[in-house]
Amino acid sequence: MTGPMTHTANSPAHSRSGMCCLNRGQVAFAGSGPGDPELLTLKVARALQEADVILFDRLVSAEILALAGAQAQLEDVGKEGFGPSMSQEEICARMVAHAQAGHKVLRLKSGDPTIFGRLDEELTACEEAGVAYQIMPGITAASAAVASIGQSLTQRGRNSSVRFLTGHDTRGFADQDWAALARPGEVAAIYMGKKSARFVQGRMIMHGANRATPVTVIENASRANQRVLETTLERLPTDLAAADFDGPALTFLGLAPRQSLAALSDLNMELA
Repeated sequence: MTGPMTHTANSPAHSRSGMCCLNRGQVAFAGSGPGDPELLTLKVARALQEADVILFDRLVSAEILALAGAQAQLEDVGKEGFGPSMSQEEICARMVAHAQAGHKVLRLKSGDPTIFGRLDEELTACEEAGVAYQIMPGITAASAAVASIGQSLTQRGRNSSVRFLTGHDTRGFADQDWAALARPGEVAAIYMGKKSARFVQGRMIMHGANRATPVTVIENASRANQRVLETTLERLPTDLAAADFDGPALTFLGLAPRQSLAALSDLNMELA
């Protein structure tokens, strides 16, 4: 019988002594967080300074790209759901080619690269080409968004788990375990969910969800132009259309903004 397997990290050692965190001929997959540059990890901030080539996604903020070193070559390889996109094959080809040319390559994704970031496809491309890599996590949009409404993703007596869902995948709107999501007290964070709002509403109600279930949509979480829509499952598509969000948005099923935070926001608007 085969015993347990152990693995050693394939990334270089990193310390506070000034050691570089990127190697030549290697790809670093990094999460730039939700957009606020102050939410970058120290490791990713250092990688931005060291990289020769930065292949960045569409949702990486301009403030974060401004932290790149003067020597860095910036390449926009962004994708947009149902919109213009660079093919995944082209992204992988560019990434591998730069690494094989001996560059320090930073593949910069928004949020955390391990959550809906097509990371596995790009890791496979590196492995097949014999290119070394490392992964640098980042703060995902759900964490920043839920903090902005004064809530917690989990709560004793309410929900002992939380689901991270995608509103659509490569085949269209993504199906989920709607019966489980429709249960009282469930909490889910839907990434890329603006266009699928009516689809989600229909599936939830079809599986018995309360139409009064709270829903919160946060646009541009953590950024200066953040906006918050507080609504219900019944009114979600209508209210979202009226809000006319044009930035990246995250939808929370089962969560409303904490009332004390909402009251403070109203007071600040009155004093402004």
